[in-house]
Amino acid sequence: MPTTEHAVVIAGGGPTGMMLAAELTLAGVDVVVIEPRETQELEGSRSGSGGLHARTIEVFDQRGIAERFLSEGYEAQVVAFGGTRLDIGDFPTRHPYGLALWQKHIERIMAGWVGELGVSILRGRKVTGFGQDDAGVDVRVSNGDPLRARYLVGCDGGRSLVRKTAGIAFPGWDPTISWLIAEVETSEEPEWGFRHDALGTHAIGKKEDGRAGIVLTEREVGDSGERTLEDLSEALVGIYGTDFGVHDPTWISRFTDVTRQAEQYRVGRVLLAGDAAHIHPPIGGQGLQIGVQDAVNLGWKLAQVVKGVSPESLLDTYQAERHPVAARVLKNTMAQVALRRPDDRTKALEDYVAGFLGADEPRKRLAAEMSGLGVHYDLGEGHPLLGRRMPDLDLVTTDGPLRVFTLLHDARPVFLDLGEPGGFDVAPWADRVRAIEATYDATWELPAIGEVSAPSAVLIRPDGYVAWVGEQTQVGLAEALTTWFGPARDV
Repeated sequence: MPTTEHAVVIAGGGPTGMMLAAELTLAGVDVVVIEPRETQELEGSRSGSGGLHARTIEVFDQRGIAERFLSEGYEAQVVAFGGTRLDIGDFPTRHPYGLALWQKHIERIMAGWVGELGVSILRGRKVTGFGQDDAGVDVRVSNGDPLRARYLVGCDGGRSLVRKTAGIAFPGWDPTISWLIAEVETSEEPEWGFRHDALGTHAIGKKEDGRAGIVLTEREVGDSGERTLEDLSEALVGIYGTDFGVHDPTWISRFTDVTRQAEQYRVGRVLLAGDAAHIHPPIGGQGLQIGVQDAVNLGWKLAQVVKGVSPESLLDTYQAERHPVAARVLKNTMAQVALRRPDDRTKALEDYVAGFLGADEPRKRLAAEMSGLGVHYDLGEGHPLLGRRMPDLDLVTTDGPLRVFTLLHDARPVFLDLGEPGGFDVAPWADRVRAIEATYDATWELPAIGEVSAPSAVLIRPDGYVAWVGEQTQVGLAEALTTWFGPARDV
């Protein structure tokens, strides 16, 4: 049986898998995505969920595709904690809001983009197993010939076969609560909106096509998975006294607050991203966001290793940077589940939390965390910008005005010289790092931190995070360039 070779095989073509494939393709790396679905259409619980937080919109803006999403959704303040809305309208970002947009549309738009990039997606197939050696990974695929890859990345969801086959532990917390979720037709006008009772919170909302989207807190904790119309009818009668004549379901499912995280994001030549690496209840809509951001963190690093620009040890920074981010999201969602319990004592606690979050400092701190704008990778001591997202500044260059994010459209690192022209030497890395001389005379401000001193130069990674900050000196610049983008070349 013939074997097809690729640099990278990605198991799973959801938002995480597509984003990773796009990043690798932009870097000139041969990649193929293995996706079980015949089309990008969603029929399960994800089809009516979704939305984008501010940092994810920024990530798409960095690649020049944000407007594709913004034109189809609507801006909204989507960040909330325990029922308290956290307005980020005063945050220093070009996108101080979230975007209300169903995941089925998010995936459709992403699929269009990766199609334009020429990403190869093998649909109607799934990874059934693999074996790795020192040189690569042999990947077995249903309905197709085996593949040989230098690296395999599991973006194949919470039940990830890649994670299980790699023997990666998935510790965490078992479910304590479960919800039925469905999209159905009704014969009677439902009770639209929220209802709160001794079980918890329930909701019935009108979908775009007039169907009813239903979420019900269950009396007993159940396993995740598909349920029947009879299950839904019984639950509705128990809560509302009627099932509103539900019929013709698009889908009916159940989700729980099970919360787990992979101990390792990498074993040899096998890596994990998105739900394969971490699962948690969908409260706050953070799952899709951190999956896409996993992919943007991993993509350029994996590309540089594949191309021989950087040593394999660069991949260790993926786990070091992204594992703590997901761990924080897991705790955040667990805390929110706890605040949703319907007893009077929890309600009293919720009232206190809402009071605290009404003050500016805690609001900004938590909203920055949940929106993704406050992510901080530990790159050592230094300027507050170090390890944080680069603001999308309006620069002035010799070629005219230019936005910072425009410089990141091709997913290459950027050295931004904001001081005296020629004051920094990055010529030995000119084949990998784009150097731009510019000025910016306005205030530098970071979400939840506030105003910071203006640097004289910054080194920006392809994922938009600052790897080095110059303050009238280039001390540490060569080291940072070597660490992130390989050794210097003779010039």
